[in-house]
Amino acid sequence: MIPAYDEATGPAFDAVPERARWRYRPRRAFWRSRAVRATAVTLVLGLCALVILALVREETGTAGFLVGLGLAVLPVPLLLAAFRWLDRVEPGPWRNLVFAFAWGAFAAALIAIVANTFATRWIATATADPASADTLGATVVAPVVEESAKAVAVLLVFLFRRRDFTGLVDGVVVAGFTATGFAFTENILYLGSAFGEDQQVGTAGIESVTVATFFIRVVMSPFAHPLFTVFTGIGFGIAAAVAAGRRRRRVVVVAVPLLGLILAMGVHALWNGSTVFGPWGFFLVYGAFMLPAVGLLTWLAVWTRQRELRTLAAELPAYASAGWIAPDEPLALSSMRARGMARGYAARFLGPAAARAVGEYEAFATSLAFLRYRSRRGTMDPDFAAREQELLHHLWQRKDVAGPALTYAARATGRAWTPPPHRDYTGYNPYRR
Repeated sequence: MIPAYDEATGPAFDAVPERARWRYRPRRAFWRSRAVRATAVTLVLGLCALVILALVREETGTAGFLVGLGLAVLPVPLLLAAFRWLDRVEPGPWRNLVFAFAWGAFAAALIAIVANTFATRWIATATADPASADTLGATVVAPVVEESAKAVAVLLVFLFRRRDFTGLVDGVVVAGFTATGFAFTENILYLGSAFGEDQQVGTAGIESVTVATFFIRVVMSPFAHPLFTVFTGIGFGIAAAVAAGRRRRRVVVVAVPLLGLILAMGVHALWNGSTVFGPWGFFLVYGAFMLPAVGLLTWLAVWTRQRELRTLAAELPAYASAGWIAPDEPLALSSMRARGMARGYAARFLGPAAARAVGEYEAFATSLAFLRYRSRRGTMDPDFAAREQELLHHLWQRKDVAGPALTYAARATGRAWTPPPHRDYTGYNPYRR
């Protein structure tokens, strides 16, 4: 039941502990405190960064490292911007995405380079066939090791940031940031090594190995690693959407991410083993599989984003009926154009602080809609009442600024609410106590 909103006496938020001061947090064990975990994660990732960068520099040389770094960074902003665009409806905290990128760039890359090297050398020693060892390393060992290492970041966010990890889009975005970080470090290694080879042989220009490597890895297939790991992210996203703590669903929560991880490994193996199909194998796999897969996953991500907007339009009217938000706001909040227009309106007439308040209002309203959606589907959060009232309190604090801006945006975009002519909404409020 939605808490009552009384304009005369003010809203009551009796489910939120007073000492929480409107930043409600369930009681946690010491080892789960933010300070302890943030310190531990920073130390681990910092150590991994130092080790992996030293290994890459040793492999490529200083000049190769700098050239590789400069070229490898080029696709990173575009990929991160694309994944962040998918996450605009209910943006996840930047700290989760920074962690995912850092894990991919440092921890996963370190695990991969050490494990791949060890496994390939062991196979070469056991079989006395270095050529076969390299082939097995690229098509079997590398996909298993690299996708498992990247999946750890998605798993950690899934386990320790469940409030921020609620569905498919969250899984895709976290996986995409992780894989982009991994590809960034790997590209430094490959491009730096190619530059070193050119320096030794003396080739330059369009015939150089550096140009060829750059064209293949940065121009043609910058999406390769993100594409592989997105399958893992989709598995965790589905698990997050169906997780309800019920025994009959625990199998799904475990099995679907594993299935996504296996699929990621299979696609990665197909890509790495494309040369098996002959000299044109790379282009065959690229055109017949990779491009269609990218298109399909892009469509799925965009469709999921539109579905999230429809969820806002369906869930928020209940709060409008109870008096928490204006009748025009659900439709305005379910349009990215209207949301941007509301922030622009507030910035133009009230200043940057007001625009930030409108953006925060939109984020809190979005979280509120998804909270209610999960509760109706039987996946209610254990602290649902306190979380709902916390979000309503944040809306209440900002409604004087955000309400007029969203109402203006709804009317300017033609999304203003009008009651059906055959219904009388006078006094309608079935959610009041």
